This record gives sequence, structure tokens and C-alpha cells, in this order.
Amino acid sequence: MKQRITQLIFATLVLIAIIFLTTYKLPYYIYQPGNASPLNPMIDIEGSQNSKGDMHLVTVRGGQATPIYYLWAKLKPFYQIYPLEEIRPEGISQEEYNHIQIEYMESSQDQAIAVAFKAANKEVQYEFDGVFVSYVDDEMPAAQVLQGGDEILSVDGQLVEQTEDLSQYVGSLDVNETVHLTLLRNGSEVEVDVGLATFPENPDKVGMGVGLVTKRNVVTEPEVIFNSGEIGGPSAGLMFSLEIFDRITPVDYTKGYQICGTGTIDGDGIVGRIGGIDKKVVASDQDGCDVFFAPNEEGAIESNYSVASQTAKEIETDMVVVPIDTFDEAVDYLEKLQPKSA
Repeated sequence: MKQRITQLIFATLVLIAIIFLTTYKLPYYIYQPGNASPLNPMIDIEGSQNSKGDMHLVTVRGGQATPIYYLWAKLKPFYQIYPLEEIRPEGISQEEYNHIQIEYMESSQDQAIAVAFKAANKEVQYEFDGVFVSYVDDEMPAAQVLQGGDEILSVDGQLVEQTEDLSQYVGSLDVNETVHLTLLRNGSEVEVDVGLATFPENPDKVGMGVGLVTKRNVVTEPEVIFNSGEIGGPSAGLMFSLEIFDRITPVDYTKGYQICGTGTIDGDGIVGRIGGIDKKVVASDQDGCDVFFAPNEEGAIESNYSVASQTAKEIETDMVVVPIDTFDEAVDYLEKLQPKSA
């Protein structure tokens, strides 16, 4: 009887230890290689062509560390551990953080549509659908009166249609001034006054202390519909634009290859830096990609391209890593690429 009780206690302690090691949340966040997913199933364009190869969206997988996950990450190459506050600023919940990332993704999709259609000499129109608060800095004046999800209709009587309307106006004012905002919150119009202050990390900049995002609809013919689920962040902008361009033009720009890559895209087709480039190279290699486009940052030291190139050497991949500064450079590379032999 005594032995059975001892065994039961031991089993209970082991179970508690397992639960602790696998579920207790540590104040760290871990990034690791994700995967390279073909973009064709994620984008619907009526009447568009199918290509022999594929453009790919490449992800980095991440999550808050548990003790066992932390130890595993210490042993694995290309796993990176960060203090949680470096990834998710203090005062922003996981739900708010995820919402911000989805907003970034939607914005990058809009930019990608515009870049691709303009490059294909097709018309693009915009329907603005409001400026919204994506997050509020707890250390700034806005924390007292604004909430994530608020739609800002006007500032000091001036209509706000785009983020720039508000940020440029506020940026022209002096510290300790106050602006009057008209908001739409939960379906009701609200009037608030918000003080201005300098940012703790940037004392030369004046603001309210909010993140803003402009919601707009890009109107094209044919319509582009995304089905990217809960993937967040702006880093797929370049690959979205290439996939759309490939689909709405008569040329097969994939040439039968599996084309991977990463980088933000702006309205002028400039490709910007992203995080976790080494992990995306690993993920692309593991999923059989032939080409990987990496932001070149105009040849800057420690650019995304330089890190990607070094990672490719470390893992001894046959995948070609290509430095890219603009959408046009990526298209030019694909135009000169010889079709893949069967």
C-alpha cells in the first residue's frame, strides 16, 4: 500500500513537471524557420492564367517560449530567442499585436495589387475606408482617451482620409498642444481632446502616441481576392506583387521554377527590409525552392541579401539567392531566366 502511494506521488510530480515544462509561459519569444507556400491558392483572379511554376510566400514561425521550447531553441540552428518586450511592446496584448500584424498584411496586399497592375499597364483606383487606431502607447497622452479600433474622422475640424493627413498635421504642432478629434467608436460618434508629447525613445518627435492604419479598397478589373488566412505582417509584399503580375499578364514569369522571396513593397515598387531573413532562406530550401529574392537595401552592410547569401552558404543550398531593390529588378531577372528544363 505504501509503495503504491509512493508511486502515485511520483507519477503526480512527473505529470506536474511535464505540464510546467510544456505550458508555462516564459518572458521570451522564439522565431524559427516556417515554410514556403505557393501563392496561387491564396489569390483569386478571375480569368487569370496558371503558370508552370509557383511564386511562394515564405513565413517565419514564432511563439512565446515554454521551458521545453526554450531549451529546444537553444540547441537548434536558426532558432532565435528574444525578450518578449522586444517583440510585443509592453501594454499591447497578444490580440492587439495579432490585429496589427493582420493590418500590415492587408496593407501590403493593397500595395502589391497597385504595383502589379501599374506594371501591367492596367488601371488602379482607390476607395478610402477610414483611418483607424491600431495600438496605443501606454506612456503617451493618447492612452487616456483613445482605443485600438477607433476610427478617426477629423482632427481640429479637418477631414482625415489617410494616415498622412493626421500624422503630418500633428507633426507640425508643438509639444504640450492639444488636438480635437472626432471618432467613431463602436458605431457611435465621439469627441475627444488629446494632448501631444515627445516620444520617450525619440524626444525630437511630437505625437499622440498611436499607431495608425488607413483602410482602403483597391479597385481593379479583374478583382483580386486574397485568401491568406491569419498570416500577418508586411513581408510578403514583393511576392504578392510578382504573383499578381504573373497572373494578369500573358507571360509565364515562373518559367517552371519554384520562386521564393521576401520583402515589403511600397507604392513605387521599392522593396524593403524584413526580419528573420535567415530563417526564410532555410524554409525555402527545405520546401524545394529554386530562386530566393532578398532585399538588397542598396548594398548596405548587413543587408537582408548579405545575411541571406551567408545563410545559403552555411546550409549548402543549390537555391540561387538574388539581391533585389525594386519590383522591376525582380521582373527583369525573371524575364532573363532560361525556362526550366523538364
